[in-house]
Amino acid sequence: MSDSPAPTTAPPASPAAPLRRPRLFSRGAAALAIFGLMALVPLVAHLSDDPFLTVAFTRILVFAIAALSLDLILGYGALVSFGHAAYVGFGAYAVAILSRHGITDIFVHLAAGIGVAVIFAVLTGAIALRTRGVYFIMITLAFGQMAYFFFTSLSAYGGDDGISLRGRSTVLGTDLLAHNSVLFYVTLGALVGLYLLAAAVVNSRFGRVLAGTREDALRMQAIGFRPFRYQLAAFVIAGAMASISGVLLANQAEFVSPAYMSWHRSGELIVMVILGGIGTLLGGVVGAVVVLLLEEWLSVFTTHWRMGLGLVLILVVLFSPKGIAGLFERLLGRGK
Repeated sequence: MSDSPAPTTAPPASPAAPLRRPRLFSRGAAALAIFGLMALVPLVAHLSDDPFLTVAFTRILVFAIAALSLDLILGYGALVSFGHAAYVGFGAYAVAILSRHGITDIFVHLAAGIGVAVIFAVLTGAIALRTRGVYFIMITLAFGQMAYFFFTSLSAYGGDDGISLRGRSTVLGTDLLAHNSVLFYVTLGALVGLYLLAAAVVNSRFGRVLAGTREDALRMQAIGFRPFRYQLAAFVIAGAMASISGVLLANQAEFVSPAYMSWHRSGELIVMVILGGIGTLLGGVVGAVVVLLLEEWLSVFTTHWRMGLGLVLILVVLFSPKGIAGLFERLLGRGK
């Protein structure tokens, strides 16, 4: 009989862990790439001897800020506002009215535009947020149209025809914004700063509660949160952000009109967010780029360019309900 120890049985092999696909894409990296490419626009415009390129992309950046602000409440609070363009108008008219009276500093314009926007957002939100669904939409539409018709009635400031600015806002007494490239980088800096602010908001405890109210407001109330306060705060923040885009829009166009505040403009902002991807923040930026580039391109061929835009929107909604941002996430391995 052998004294050698009995062979031990090897433990059964554990089932192999599922392989995870490497994360090739992140929203932070995508934002960095988009903003980095945007920063090259003035250089490309200079090399191609096409100064209009800088002007056109400054306008795109302005509306990207407005769409970003709308996505904060639409994507994370499920608040469909058809009066959001009113806040853009408040910022624009702050520039026009104060400049007419000799006050040209951009920091004063920003303070006035944000102040009016915050007051209007508090009043609108305090009423609209006590309703839901189509009633909320109609109340925001009504308040937006009230603002539109108010500025239409101001004949001293151009009324329905709008008002041309004598010059752009000054920065501490200097005419820095008179240069298109400087205005472009100021607008890009504002977009990056507001994007980081919005990202910090949605990733905070406040943002998680806001997202919870989107999913089930009654349940959030049952566990001790008051959805109204969080929704109103988000509504006010979004309005203030949109007013900053209005200040920059007035400087870019050197013209202000009540048309900036119409419900059509609010509808266009909603289209930008849907097209880019609701609830992604970056989707509003991407949507603004795509919509305004399509406008520039399609208007070359026809005055009915909105039909082409509508077709693109339908295709995106049918084949990528999460918008362009969701499409890229799926293609690059993070989509479900």
